[in-house]
Amino acid sequence: MSAQRHPPPAEPILLRSDRDGIATLTLNRPAARNALSANLIAALARELDSIGRDRGTRVVILAAAPSPAFCAGHDLKEVTAMRQAADAGRGGFTDLFKACADMMQAIVALPQPVIAAVESIATAAGCQLVATCDLAIAGAEAGFCTPGVHIGLFCSTPMVALSRNVAPKHAMEMLLTGDTVPAHEALRMGLVNRVVPVGTALSEAETLAARIASKSGAVLAIGKRAFYEQAQMPLAEAYAHTAAVMVENMLHADACEGIGAFVDKRKPVWSR
Repeated sequence: MSAQRHPPPAEPILLRSDRDGIATLTLNRPAARNALSANLIAALARELDSIGRDRGTRVVILAAAPSPAFCAGHDLKEVTAMRQAADAGRGGFTDLFKACADMMQAIVALPQPVIAAVESIATAAGCQLVATCDLAIAGAEAGFCTPGVHIGLFCSTPMVALSRNVAPKHAMEMLLTGDTVPAHEALRMGLVNRVVPVGTALSEAETLAARIASKSGAVLAIGKRAFYEQAQMPLAEAYAHTAAVMVENMLHADACEGIGAFVDKRKPVWSR
């Protein structure tokens, strides 16, 4: 009697690895071009919540399993299936886009800086994901687009992150044409920080993450929060707000330690 064969367990749709204060989250739906299914959005939200409460993590890298796409946006097969509901999908669409928006905002609110490592194309909500990250490293063959207009669906939610990263006319051209912006053009537009040789985006992101992770985790959190807060304020209000932040930062133990270490010509020891 032959032994019964069982299919191998499915791989997690989101992978996490941790090393030296750096957490790497890897989108792991390569057969679906790493599309943001409802389950993947939920998995990202859970990990971000966990990382946000982890004092040992200083930086996050967002990567993707090898695929023609870093992230192909929302899973259109899943979206199409929602139309079978009695309300033609309204409830499902509402829940999906809210969950995605909440997850994107969780990246911004995360105390730790988040670096996207992009080797292939990032489309629609995938482009939104890159634009939402604090920093982005692109391989030379990466591309970015908001192609919803090709299928009758304007990329309205991706527009939020995109328009906060690039000049309005660049954002409008991407949104109105749906054309793919190659990596070097994305660099010129300010959508990514640098372009590196093919296959090295993750290693470059790791190098950058290690440089950032050597800083005080508490101070990184203070600075990231203040950056996004002041960006939404009028000039005078922004200066008043950041001056108050500077005062509180100066009173923090890590500022005392860092300034003292500089004066004493020694390496600082951070509180976290």
